[in-house]
Amino acid sequence: MKDNFIRVKKYLFELGYNVVGENETDGLLVIEDESLGIKNLVIGCMDPILIMEQIIFKVNNDNPEIYRELLKKNRDIVHGAFVLDEAGENVIFRDTLQIDNLDLNELEGSLTSLTLLLMEYSNEILEFSKN
Repeated sequence: MKDNFIRVKKYLFELGYNVVGENETDGLLVIEDESLGIKNLVIGCMDPILIMEQIIFKVNNDNPEIYRELLKKNRDIVHGAFVLDEAGENVIFRDTLQIDNLDLNELEGSLTSLTLLLMEYSNEILEFSKN
């Protein structure tokens, strides 16, 4: 696990992300690049997968229409998807990748998917967070 953690951390630095937190023992990294909409993105290096999660907004109103729209948008997301946390209180962007053969381009593709999602869908996300 340690080798994968170090490799992922190296990739993140190569991609220009700011690592704002890490726990090598647990295989966790937290990155930010607010100019791209990435804030407190948690990356877990959990053999055999890498898990990426970022809270997008807090659910203020249990509105089925919001969930319907998010599920429809999931179809357009290249990598990852909108999910709810265990308590159903937060909408999260989540992506999982196989870690053993992970390369820089694959990690960059997932992070770019999140960035594009946030840029293209920001107005809707803001509206959902208000409801």
